[in-house]
Amino acid sequence: MPQKVRIALDAMGGDHGPSVVVPGAEISLTRHPDSEFILYGDRAKIDPLLAAHPRLQASAKLVHTDVAVRMEDKPSQALRNGRWKSSMWLAIDAVKKGEADVAISAGNTGALMAMAKFNLRTMAGISRPAIAALWPTTRGESIVLDLGASIGADADHLVDLAVMGSAMARVLFDLDRPTVGLLNVGVEEVKGLEPVREAGKILREGQFAHLDYFGFVEGDDIGKGTVDVVVTEGFSGNIALKAAEGTARQFADYLKAAMMRTWRSRLGYLLARPAFHMLREKLDPRKSNGGVFVGLNGVVIKSHGGTDPEGYAAAIDMGYDMVRYGLLGKISETLHRHADATAQSKALGGAAS
Repeated sequence: MPQKVRIALDAMGGDHGPSVVVPGAEISLTRHPDSEFILYGDRAKIDPLLAAHPRLQASAKLVHTDVAVRMEDKPSQALRNGRWKSSMWLAIDAVKKGEADVAISAGNTGALMAMAKFNLRTMAGISRPAIAALWPTTRGESIVLDLGASIGADADHLVDLAVMGSAMARVLFDLDRPTVGLLNVGVEEVKGLEPVREAGKILREGQFAHLDYFGFVEGDDIGKGTVDVVVTEGFSGNIALKAAEGTARQFADYLKAAMMRTWRSRLGYLLARPAFHMLREKLDPRKSNGGVFVGLNGVVIKSHGGTDPEGYAAAIDMGYDMVRYGLLGKISETLHRHADATAQSKALGGAAS
């Protein structure tokens, strides 16, 4: 385990670039003083910001590049124009070269995934990486994946997601056997698409030492926190995420309008202000900012592009935790156990026949 957690930052990524990345790193450094940073980006834009944060400046190195991936670039464009030289590529490459333990970017999601997969490659036994993130629930938090790394999934990929999500839950929630559910249109075993039903059968009958398969879960189970890990393919996962974010904003707007409607409602708001403050804290999307690209030979974190410094700090915090508590090792261990159990099951089945 590294004495220092070395964090590579794509300082030019996102809607606001260094103006959010630098103060976000400063916030995270106050929480994790055993961090050190490598910032990749335009020196002329970053140096003045670092000068305003002397503590961060003392724990950071700046590598200049004037090439940045644009938010509107297609993944193919980003690879063609930014490979070897963009701030995004260099941050990922630092992980590959062992110069950093984690790379973090608020840049273009498709470009980041393409560059990370191209440079770091997927782990043995994993066909496609996924985006996993924390989801606030009435019980605390759950992990949901895939949130949009790829569209569609066969049964084997869904099982891979369950394995990787359970490893992440072991890191973040300190659980020996996290509960895992497959997102479906109903909880009955006969419902849903064939790959989902087949994945459910594999998980139900398999020997998984580090996860406890719960069964199928529905959309409302995500917010309830019915399971520690919710598994779905990227198309439905991304829709669920955007729908939840939109509903939270809609609810907040409705509540604000209702509270300001009459003098009595304003008075009620003043009397209930502590409760509303607690609700606002619970719904604050910045606290759960940061998606982990799981299934790669390295840790990469995707921050929301439009986040503020506090939200970016949360993404850095997640990256710190993934490194400090050995995400890659736990995923690799779980994958090996799953492969061994699958091979043993097939051998026993062959012997029986």
